[in-house]
Amino acid sequence: MSANFDKAPSSVCILRLSAIGDTCHVLPIVRTLQRAWPNTSFTWIIGRVEAKLLGHIPDIEFIVVDKSKALQTYRTLRHALHDRHFDVLMHMQVALRASLISMLVPATIKLGFDRRRARELQWLFTTNRLRPAERQHVMDALFGFAEKFHVYDKLLRWDIPIPDAARVYARKVIADGEKTLIISPCSSHPLRNWRAEYYAQIADYAIGGLGLKVILCGGRSDLEYNMGREIQRRMKHRCLNTIGQDTLLEFLATLERATLLLSPDSGPAHMATAVGTPVIGLYAATNPARSGPYLSRQWCIDKYDAAARRLLGKPASELPWTTKIEQPGVMDLITPDEVIKKLHAVLLALTRKRN
Repeated sequence: MSANFDKAPSSVCILRLSAIGDTCHVLPIVRTLQRAWPNTSFTWIIGRVEAKLLGHIPDIEFIVVDKSKALQTYRTLRHALHDRHFDVLMHMQVALRASLISMLVPATIKLGFDRRRARELQWLFTTNRLRPAERQHVMDALFGFAEKFHVYDKLLRWDIPIPDAARVYARKVIADGEKTLIISPCSSHPLRNWRAEYYAQIADYAIGGLGLKVILCGGRSDLEYNMGREIQRRMKHRCLNTIGQDTLLEFLATLERATLLLSPDSGPAHMATAVGTPVIGLYAATNPARSGPYLSRQWCIDKYDAAARRLLGKPASELPWTTKIEQPGVMDLITPDEVIKKLHAVLLALTRKRN
């Protein structure tokens, strides 16, 4: 289909339902386009959980759907999009579920990934496609939607409004000037998670050796509650366990006040990036070059290539870019000593930055 990508559209619909980390990746692309196209209106179709973090942003219209309820989602969109039409739909999610939803969005241009990257038949649901690209970070791949319209100057800005009540909560958790390590120990994918005893060793070292306050954070799943209790049971020092006690915005406000975050490949790593907090990422099951915290990839423990060689019998360079090595024991390739070295390196870099 012939389309004009040389002028700013009047209206854009973003389709990216989930997950927390991926929606955090999308926001700088929207901010970049808002700066380039100040008169364009932006609508974002987003999942219910993700909307709890982003849905109150004032200069974006959000249509919130419960992606677990297909019929309800269909009804919500039919009502919300009645008599609407967009110049452009930016179809940023390759899941078939999202592509079926895209059929409900009236748009002149439906822009998706190039044929090679358009997994789960996404290419069947679009009229135009991005320029082909190889082995990019997820956020860089999403910036391809801006580059299709010749917008190349990336704006790495999130500007998620944090309510006063969330800041009050965060000040109770982290006092002014209190150097703090937040440990968010769990991914929603259990095979990406590190051992509780290793987290306990890091927490004890951070408290006893570096004088940091340590806070355990996480959601309300049994996995997270159990992990938090097990870390505390194995620790010699006392830490603050807030797992299951905060909202996403309270957690974001707490991350903003923290000195640094320790986390596996999970949404909190990207939330911390959004508020400028450095992240020590634990990566063996997944590739930090593809999905690591965008501004902290130098602080990640990267054992992805070692995992590929040991468990798949070939170097990471020979694997398809989206390959995950979620196998039992893969995270044991990361040792506490390696994390302690990164702790020192991050703290030294922060000291030099202040001076």
